[in-house]
Amino acid sequence: MSFWKSLKKPFFVMAPMADVTDVAFRSLVAKRGKPDVFWTEFVSADGLYHTREIAKMRDANPTSLGSSEGHGNPLMRDLVIGEGQRPIVAQIFSNKPEMIAYAVKLVAELGFDGVDINMGCPDRSVEKQGAGAALVKNPKLAVELIRAAQEASSLPVSVKTRVGYHKESLDEWLTALLEAAPAAITLHLRTRKEMSLVPADWDLMKKAVEIRDRVNPNVLLIGNGDVETIEQGRRLAGETGCDGIMIGRGMFGNPWVFEGLTRLNLENSDLRFNLVSSSEHGLDEKLEALIELAHGFEQISPPKSFAILKKHIKAFVTGFDGASNLRARLMQAESADEIEKIVLLTKI
Repeated sequence: MSFWKSLKKPFFVMAPMADVTDVAFRSLVAKRGKPDVFWTEFVSADGLYHTREIAKMRDANPTSLGSSEGHGNPLMRDLVIGEGQRPIVAQIFSNKPEMIAYAVKLVAELGFDGVDINMGCPDRSVEKQGAGAALVKNPKLAVELIRAAQEASSLPVSVKTRVGYHKESLDEWLTALLEAAPAAITLHLRTRKEMSLVPADWDLMKKAVEIRDRVNPNVLLIGNGDVETIEQGRRLAGETGCDGIMIGRGMFGNPWVFEGLTRLNLENSDLRFNLVSSSEHGLDEKLEALIELAHGFEQISPPKSFAILKKHIKAFVTGFDGASNLRARLMQAESADEIEKIVLLTKI
């Protein structure tokens, strides 16, 4: 049975975020309060295919192409499953059904619990490929991609998208997706044009639920946009009728955001939540979390640029006296040991 069917509502999931939800960050969150579902960063299905084929060619003809030793696919580091990170969904993107099918088979072999197709990313390089948010303008191809994924393995297939491209188009766009019967659809409640420049329109989730109930009530709907806490997410789920809530930027500097999901499973009782405020976690805890993240980040192989951690430094080191000075020094660090040393000297 698909793990989606076993989730108690409203459930809370981690948003897939480029250069954020890598295995190190997921580990940090998992130790402090697991979401109901983990997500990877999005990975190019085309990239997974082409890099593997090049490696095969190297092995077949090492004289002309060189050995594949040392040429591991860097995209595979984004598909590592860490301890305690279950259930976990791998997010992929492409505009080619055959590439989606290839990536889904690979993801299934790697032991993921589900696969998600990105149909909402506004990055220009992704859209130029006809993938990401560009698919909102091409429902026919979007459906082909979903079906290719469904036929490639037994993994449940989900979709993350937006409410429209230039303007809201749920009647056409969401209906097409629902007819393809993915296990779940996450709606970022903004259009592609709006990016993240305006508040998420949660009233549109009510409309989406009405469409879902009419077209395909078996598909789970997940709301995404501007949710910072479990309490806020519970309220929005209750007001709109969606099945789950996805939290993205609310994780920045707050790996405890899902801590409030501690369940009090009393016999014959409704699902309850033990709400924990992130404000209960002081500066020392935040700096310790940053150090842990930095050390975990250095373990990722093949290695990523250490500069990626700067966005986390900005999120963790803010809102207290001396934050700007400490942040400036940490921004110059080039290793986890340097970050740890700067923090320890600050405490002294």
